Amino acid sequence: MTKTVEFIFDFVSPNGYLAWYPLKGVLQRTGAELVVTPVFLGGMHRLTGNAPPMIRDKDVKGKVEYSSLEMRRFIERHGYDKFRLHPQFPFNSVTFQRMLLAVEGEERVKLVETLLVALWEEGVAIDDPAAIGAKLAGAGFDAQALLEKTQDPAIKQQLIDNTSAAVERGAFGIPTFYVDRGEGPEMYFGKERLGQIEEYLNGGKP
Repeated sequence: MTKTVEFIFDFVSPNGYLAWYPLKGVLQRTGAELVVTPVFLGGMHRLTGNAPPMIRDKDVKGKVEYSSLEMRRFIERHGYDKFRLHPQFPFNSVTFQRMLLAVEGEERVKLVETLLVALWEEGVAIDDPAAIGAKLAGAGFDAQALLEKTQDPAIKQQLIDNTSAAVERGAFGIPTFYVDRGEGPEMYFGKERLGQIEEYLNGGKP
């Protein structure tokens, strides 16, 4: 029976980067298949009334500081010595999300990894198409073709539909995972849930 982990994903979330590589380890150990579903986090926030933690929690004494502590711990635990908060964060990710919808399967996974490195390790400028294009070309993608596809009305609508559908299923932020071991999907939110996801895929309780 096929086990799957659907990753509701947007490049703009640093937690999307931080969750990605440990999740790959979970997949390798459990034999689960990965499904990447691109959404637009800004649209998700509008639909749910959610907001980035540094905005949502800014008036809660101690909470932003604790969130920063937990992020530092996660980074150290997983050896993320190359991770850097993007200098333009929070940036508009809609073009990158549409690029993901222009490819499928392993090509989508490859594109995720290419742009995660460019954005969250190398800090490539969001508003520098030449620099982004060079990273894409270096990974074997046709950068011009991908960029052109981001203007396809069907792809634009698919991103809107993916975002709305994720919210209807209960998602409100990134990273959200829908984990299915053959009994229907269970929703998990947050990079801190990866251990629980692995336990569940190995037969444990949700």
